[in-house]
This record gives sequence, C-alpha cells and structure tokens, in this order.
Amino acid sequence: MSTRFNLFDNEIAAKFAKRFAGAGLVVQQSPLPRSTQELVSLRASQINGCGWCIDMHTKEAAAAGETAVRLNLVAAWRESTVFTEAERAALALAEEGTRLADAHQGVSDETWAQVRKHYDDDGTAALVALVAMINAANRLAVIVHQQGGSYEPGMFAAAFD
Repeated sequence: MSTRFNLFDNEIAAKFAKRFAGAGLVVQQSPLPRSTQELVSLRASQINGCGWCIDMHTKEAAAAGETAVRLNLVAAWRESTVFTEAERAALALAEEGTRLADAHQGVSDETWAQVRKHYDDDGTAALVALVAMINAANRLAVIVHQQGGSYEPGMFAAAFD
C-alpha cells in the first residue's frame, strides 16, 4: 500500500490541516490531562485502523513519559489494571464515540455518567471535542493511506509553527 495523496503537499489540504491543528490546540491547552488525550487518541486510532495516528500518538505519549506497559494495554484497557477510573471513563467514551454506527444509542448513559463523575465541564468539553477530532483525523489519514512508521515526536506541531 502506498500513500494515495500527500495531504501535506497540497495547498488546500495544508490550509485545512493548519486550521484543524489550531482547533486541536484548544484541546491540548485544556485541563484534560495530556496522558488522557494521548490514550484516547490512541484508542480511537486503533479502532479506526489508522497507522499514521497510532504511530503519532504512541510516540507522543512515550515522549511525554507514558509507560510502555500502559501503551501496550490500551487496546485491552478493560482487561487491565493500569488505568485510573477517570482514564477508563475517557477510554469508554472514546470507544463508544468512535463506534457510533455500531450502537443504536451512541454513547451510553452509563458511560456518560462516568465521564461526568470524573471530569468537570471544561474537561468534558475537551474530551468530547478530542473524540470528534481524532475520528476526523483518522478518516483523513485512512482515506489517503497515510502510513505509520516515520513519525517523530513533535513533528506535527513543528509543521504548523
């Protein structure tokens, strides 16, 4: 599989990416813990099969101090003991918000109650925005076959400085 279209070399795509990255800064600068942001992004990317985003968020999380054990267990977070209750609520929201077509109810009331138990309004707003944004990013990368493997920590942020 080769990349179908380079989103970074096209003027329209580059303009969109710059604005998309700007919207992402709102989440990055929110009170939602950086580790939670990376775990949520990683889990949604795993579900969507986005190699580029899995590569990016695994490496960004590791560079920010996330442990290999936790990164390796994100795909099986329900069957592990290394995530806090707040992180578990965020991961559940990420899964249910990513698999909207798989469930007639979308995000369950139980998951929503857990999110609200652990996150204030700002944290909840950031979490909801993050789930929406990572799913959009996954779709962009999967559509054009943007492959993972070459990402270096800080690379995405540096492209838009």
